[in-house]
Parts: sequence; C-alpha cells; structure tokens
Amino acid sequence: MAGTGLVLRSTRVVTPEGTRPAAVAVSDGRIAAVLPYDARVPSGAVVEDLGGDVLLPGLVDTHVHVNDPGRSEWEGFGTATRAAAAGGITTLVDMPLNSLPPTTTVPHLRAKQEVARPAARVDVGFWGGALPTNVADLRPLHEAGVLGFKCFLSPSGVEEFPPLDREELGAAAAEIAAFGGLLIVHAEDPGHLAAAPPCDGPAYAGFLASRPPAAENDAVAAVVETAARLGTRMHILHLSSAGALPVIAAAKARGVPVTVETCPHFLTLTAEEVPDGATEFKCCPPIREAANQDALWAALAEGTIDCVVSDHSPCTTDLKVPDFGKAWGGIASLQLGLPAVWTEARRRGHTLDDVARWMATAPAALAGLRHKGAIEAGRDADFAVLAPDETFTVEPAALHHRNPVTAYAGRTLHGVVRSTWLRGRRIAAHGEPVGTPFGRLIDREA
Repeated sequence: MAGTGLVLRSTRVVTPEGTRPAAVAVSDGRIAAVLPYDARVPSGAVVEDLGGDVLLPGLVDTHVHVNDPGRSEWEGFGTATRAAAAGGITTLVDMPLNSLPPTTTVPHLRAKQEVARPAARVDVGFWGGALPTNVADLRPLHEAGVLGFKCFLSPSGVEEFPPLDREELGAAAAEIAAFGGLLIVHAEDPGHLAAAPPCDGPAYAGFLASRPPAAENDAVAAVVETAARLGTRMHILHLSSAGALPVIAAAKARGVPVTVETCPHFLTLTAEEVPDGATEFKCCPPIREAANQDALWAALAEGTIDCVVSDHSPCTTDLKVPDFGKAWGGIASLQLGLPAVWTEARRRGHTLDDVARWMATAPAALAGLRHKGAIEAGRDADFAVLAPDETFTVEPAALHHRNPVTAYAGRTLHGVVRSTWLRGRRIAAHGEPVGTPFGRLIDREA
C-alpha cells in the first residue's frame, strides 16, 4: 500500500467477485488493492467518497470508427475520445477503415497514430485491416502492435477497403494463425445481399428486406468453418441475426476458437419502431424485430454472445438523407452505450455485474488487454462512476461526437455517468471532459 495516492470508496463496487462495499486504493495509475469499505486510508491519500453511486470498471469499446485522418469531418480522435470519456469508456479500439489511409500497412498505422497521440483523452488501440492484396502486411502489422485484423465478407461501403471472398478469407486466416493473431469479421454473405430486393426510398421495411438474416447466418457459418479448419482465433462483429446463434453455440461447445459481439442498438432498438425516413437508424447488418432482440438477450445471458460494443460509425449530417438506399449506414452511439444497455438490462432483470462483464471485462479479454476491464489489484485504475437509477433525455446537440446525429435522440435512459477515471485521474465529470488529454496509444501486449 506504500505510495497510495487515491482511494475511491463506494457502497457498490463492481468487482469480479460481485458488487460489494469497498475502498479501491490507487498507486501510480494502477489498482493497488480492493479493501473493505471502512479500511484505514493510507496517510496522505486523497479520498473520493462516491456514496451510493456505483464504481464500475472503465468500459472497453473495441468497435469504434474514428475516421481520422482523411474523413475527420465525420469523426476525429479529439471528438471521439471526448464522447468516450463522457460515457464511461476509458479504452477504445479504432477500426481500420473509413480513415484515409486505412490501417492496412505499417506506414498507414503510424500515420494514424501520429494523429491520435496528441488528441486522445482515453487509451486507444488499433485494429489492422485484412484485404485481398495485403497478406504480406499482416505479420508486420502484428509486430507493430495492432490488436488484430478486420475483414469484410461483403462490400464495406468504401472502395479502399474491399471484401475477402472465401478463398481470400482462408488465406488471411491461415497467415494470422501462423503468428497467433486474431481475425475479426463483418459477416454478411454477398450472394444473399445481391439476391435480395434492392432498397430504394424511405421505407425501413425495404431496407430490412435488403439485408436478410440468411446473409448473416451463412457468413457466420463460413467463419466458424474457417476457424475450426485452421485453428485461427476469429471474432464475429456486430451480430444482428439470432438465426446464427445455434451454429455459434455448437461451435463453442466443441472448442472452436470463435467469439461474438453484439451492439447496444440491436439490444435496445427494434425494427417495428423505426420511422420511415429515419436513417439515423440505418446500420449494416440492420436492426431487426423485437423477437430477434429477445433471442440476442437470451444468448448474452447464457454466454453465446461474449460482449457488447458500440460500432460507433458516424458521418456528416448531409449523408443521412431520408432514403435508406442512399444514406450512409452507421449509428453514432459512443457516449450512450452504457446507459442504453443498462436501461434495457435492468428491465430484463440483469445486473450491473452483467453489464460490466459484457462491456468491460470481455472486450478487454478479446483484445488481449490484460490490464483493463476489471476492478482488481494490478489492473489499470480505470473507472466509470454511475448513478444507475437517475434518468436523462438524450439531446444530440449535447453529445460530444462530431456530428449531432443519433438514433437515441429524445429517448429517456437510466444511468447517469457521474465521472470517468483513467489510470487514477478524473477525465470527465457530469458529462464533460476535464483536464488535458493524456490517453495512451496501446500496442498489442506480448
């Protein structure tokens, strides 16, 4: 306990052993000890008494499109990390596409890191990209510190990041398995998408029909088969279709190295409630019906789905035209993930222990961030302080991401983030970032 500089005390601290009263001692940016609530405070330590507010591990969001450099008018590291800090997120991992250049070579990674370094208010890691033409770049990117590699099985929406066909998926997966890496996959089958009725106009029903569940289900089956055949660690991104869950559950039961995420919008929004022309709800794969949502929640509860991350994919307001065939597909939600998920989780009988596991512990484990994701000795002193019973109404203009568009506009959510702490320093209070940026750029941990 020597050198303890800060103690955070709460009657509700979410630890790996459950929620309990505790005092969390911090030394040199790390958790030194989790002590009894009434433990004697080391001499000279600053005590922050949180009362009945809940002390959670800082969230880890492994699916964020920052778009910087190149499309920084969509989002940038300054605005994205401000939003993250305000929403209780202390670590984010940036996706390799929508920036120019994409993170597909080591020089491209370095260019992105140079932009991120002075602006980051939270810790930031990076995914690399797997393209048909860059198999030779994968090992160098791994050695340069990326946390894994993203690929698409269907068009990504930007021409500089083309998808992999089945043979190319196998080639990338084999190379990544050779150095023990991780391949994360946007799993929609292009054949099913091409055969579906095209989407044109403001009707959400038309957009939903253009992205059928079979496209996800068959692509997920291909990912599982590849992981089983090659032994590659593979992760299915933003699962939307509950129809893929039996294949995933069976694969996990037989030890296939596959993990799965879903997103707040799939857990809290339903197709039935999307107004025509409301393209702030457009994402790929799409928000599906309420019965499908119920099955996703059941899969989270039983562990078939591992984690919940944002897939924050913003754009400028002019790209959200009221035509689902033409609008950019992506939901801006970085700051709102915790209250959105908690609002629905509490209604369904889940606890903040569950939310912390889905949104902090499991994403940290996915990305190999051993010092993140839990309140226990030796981890980084990253925390979110939540008033779980308080509510607020979402006003897009009050959010910190760059463009004031969100599918949650006007919704009343439970869970107010009182403050966020990164390595023992307060980085946000009452929804506003504080202090100067001191986020670190995270390399892959050896």
